[in-house]
Amino acid sequence: MAEQINPWSSTPKMDINRLIADFGIEPFASVKEKITDPPVFIRRDIVAGHRGYNAVADAIAEKKPFHVLTGFMPSGHPHFGHLMVMKEVVWHIQQGGKGFISMADREAHAVRGLSWDACDQYAREYMECLYALGFSGEIYSQRRNNALKDLAFEAATKVNFSELSAIYGFGPETELAHAVSVSMQVADILYPQLTAGVAPTVVPVGIDQDPHIRLTRDITNALRMFLVEDRGTHISIRVKNAPKEVLDAVAKRFSGSKKYEGHIDLPAGHTFEETDAIVREVEREFGGFGFLLPSATYHSFLQGLQGGKMSSSVPDSLVWFDDPDKDVKKKIMGALTGGRQTLEEQKKLGGEPEKCSIYQLNRFHMQEDDKELSEMCRACKAGELMCGTCKKETLERVRNFLREFKEKRDEVAHMVEW
Repeated sequence: MAEQINPWSSTPKMDINRLIADFGIEPFASVKEKITDPPVFIRRDIVAGHRGYNAVADAIAEKKPFHVLTGFMPSGHPHFGHLMVMKEVVWHIQQGGKGFISMADREAHAVRGLSWDACDQYAREYMECLYALGFSGEIYSQRRNNALKDLAFEAATKVNFSELSAIYGFGPETELAHAVSVSMQVADILYPQLTAGVAPTVVPVGIDQDPHIRLTRDITNALRMFLVEDRGTHISIRVKNAPKEVLDAVAKRFSGSKKYEGHIDLPAGHTFEETDAIVREVEREFGGFGFLLPSATYHSFLQGLQGGKMSSSVPDSLVWFDDPDKDVKKKIMGALTGGRQTLEEQKKLGGEPEKCSIYQLNRFHMQEDDKELSEMCRACKAGELMCGTCKKETLERVRNFLREFKEKRDEVAHMVEW
């Protein structure tokens, strides 16, 4: 039985490989070879799965337009658990993508009960961090974006509460605002194509956000006026919810086409990609959307300093970017590791870095050099590197990062307008 994924839970541990198998997510290894000069999160397999990323990888390689979007629910201060997705977005922008960030204030208000003022304050902090990392593009508020709200309404016409219950586990006790926030998530994912043109779109997220991606891909298909099919011997264009005049307009775009009741067949020589692009263009001419299916990448979670998932409800499990130095030191030096019970056992048996929150912090963010990380792993397993020494070295890396990050945030603070 497939495990249910809840985007709003703080599940302590998720088996990402099992979820990839259960929900039809493709392993990222299948597309990894297309990425030249891959960043840390790809080199080290931190990004573990994807849906439809081939279209984005091809756009990067061919220097064609594409979009990158992710969202942050401004319900608390940003911390190291948010850093990976921020880096993924910035990297895609550096590869030529047009960047978008949704500040999911409607979701924070509906699901977490935050006031609008609190949402705005936290949103400013996220924006400052993003700009400090090199983000460029559009950052918007859900509640202030009228085009987004209209798109969310259109998306909501293609899904019912029973479907939401099956995907998210909603029940009679679920507040209507919570359910409505889901349509806002769908609109967020499709928004770049609405405002910046139809193009491949990647949404970097944690594996827990996959329900939003699956629902959006289903709704994207439901919003289409036509279904284009490659029948092997010919291309067939079938009506889904297109008026007769739109069917006629499509037929006129293809010489030699044969129009029937509810569908058009094209003669040999037409490709699926060419046909689908033309049909999408006609859909947009007649008030449709013609969206491409959005893509997604799924990264592993950075282990919390106390084991399990980082959670703001467990302050010692994470380091906030604005933590005072004494708290940073306390959290890093008090973190759970993969070390043995005694110094003697550590020297004899070696540590278990795959279980260690300090090693994972270095693997994700604090050690850019692959050789240095490999040596850290080797020395730990060989019993040559003690946990206390490793923690002290990591603490200095964290301190250096936070100091430099604070300087960059101060430099870009003037860019935050809300």
